[in-house]
Amino acid sequence: MNGLVFEKRDFTPDHLHTLKTLHLNNYPILYILYNEKKRPSAYIGQTVQASRRLKTHLEDKKRNNLNRSILIGHEKFNQSATYNIESNLINYFIADNHYQLQNVSQTRSRVMHNYYQKSFYNEELFQVIWEKLREENIVSDTVENLRNKDIYKLSPYKELSPQQLEIKNEILDFCKEHIRKDGNHVIAIEGDAGTGKSVLLSSLFNTIQDLAKDDGSLKNKDNYLLVNHTEMLKTYKSIANSLPNLKKKNLMKPTPFINEKTKTGETADIVLVDEAHLLLTKEDSYNNFRYQNQLDEIIKRSKITIVIFDPKQVLKIKSYWNDQLLEEITKQYSAKTVKLTDQMRMNANPETIKWIDKFIAKEVLPLPSEEDSSFELELFEDAETFKHAIENKNNEIGLSRIVSTFDYLHKKDGKTYIVDEEGINMPWNITQDSVTWAENPGSIKEVGSIYTVQGFDLNYVGVVLGPSISYDEGKKELIIDSSKYKDTGAFISRTDLSPEKNQEIKEEIILNSINVLMKRGIHGLYIYATDPKLRQKLLELKRGK
Repeated sequence: MNGLVFEKRDFTPDHLHTLKTLHLNNYPILYILYNEKKRPSAYIGQTVQASRRLKTHLEDKKRNNLNRSILIGHEKFNQSATYNIESNLINYFIADNHYQLQNVSQTRSRVMHNYYQKSFYNEELFQVIWEKLREENIVSDTVENLRNKDIYKLSPYKELSPQQLEIKNEILDFCKEHIRKDGNHVIAIEGDAGTGKSVLLSSLFNTIQDLAKDDGSLKNKDNYLLVNHTEMLKTYKSIANSLPNLKKKNLMKPTPFINEKTKTGETADIVLVDEAHLLLTKEDSYNNFRYQNQLDEIIKRSKITIVIFDPKQVLKIKSYWNDQLLEEITKQYSAKTVKLTDQMRMNANPETIKWIDKFIAKEVLPLPSEEDSSFELELFEDAETFKHAIENKNNEIGLSRIVSTFDYLHKKDGKTYIVDEEGINMPWNITQDSVTWAENPGSIKEVGSIYTVQGFDLNYVGVVLGPSISYDEGKKELIIDSSKYKDTGAFISRTDLSPEKNQEIKEEIILNSINVLMKRGIHGLYIYATDPKLRQKLLELKRGK
């Protein structure tokens, strides 16, 4: 591209004095400092004073193992552009997962903003820079592939929305104020599926761990991020490979954390809990949890607990949560709640979101009258057309998958189980230890369950509504038949709840699972109902009857 200056050189005082190129010396630039060791390291930055900034790095003991540099300039660079591209480079380097970055959290004001010709710098010019880095064997994967990785989407360096940044700063202030106080302190972050809860938590934990290396009030604190979700834990641990102050030993499931702190008698300082709606609310000896409520036990073993929570994502009776139960737990402590409300995942207009929300409330509305140019909501008459549509989207932009309500038999015995043999006829709920389900290319030929995709993004999601979801033409609403739901582990009744309440929660769990599945797609939602009555109703809506 005309105007791009790309120079590789040794990172030494001698080479620093040769910075004569106009667009490297008198303009904002980007730079990458790195080494080529067996476990390579890198630092990514931007500056408007190249010689002075690089001289400072040469004198920094933290950079003394970096001996190579790449300087990137352009005649059209301005500081907003280099700032933006720097963020992109950090995020894509994390996703490429080759270097351990020496970057620590940037200023607290890093927030999404627009500037003149942002799309040119953010997309066109960045693509050229990345391809140049690939040519030089600095990075390996393509922008397109990396953009679809969960490790990219949950990167702690993603630009935050104004609302996310406001809440992040509020929580950091809460931590600095309460870390010195006696007792246990709790702050809960509530938000619907797709409101950016996990991105916020990832950014927050990285900053807290960076501050643990500083001289401030959070220095040398013993902090943890907990998540009761195997697939999500894999992603957090992959991110830890690339960042200096994230350690895998501080990323855990709740029960091992509780048992470890019980054994040592120690109290953690700050504990962040992602997907807290997955925490157990009764004893579960199968999972080695001997208490009554995981959240309560985590709070008791932590000075400050930061909880991400969405009651509409509860999927098991033994993990049953609602706002009242959360309040009963947290009111025993110094607690406050903040709310994320902006939809960050789905590129859907309010009418489309409303249609989905009403469906989850058992109300089947006419399809949105206003066409949504940035999000596709499609209903399908037959399984083959539905499958081909998702395959086509996967071929076009990648990361498009079929998922299903848990209406089909599945056992953890290594055997293959099938979704809807008469229609979809695909294997399902297959997971691997090393990679999240949707990122396995072969999973386009499979169906995912709620447990393989909760918390993750897809570009397009194809949702199979199984036999437990039908339609009552007389009542004009969905019928939920929990007897047809095959996730028997989710329905183990609780003796501390009435039979009526246990039954009520079963319906709630199925509706919650539909909510989670339908809100996975960034660009589109495709729906296929196996129940004839529901399929007929949806087809009537599609035809505008």
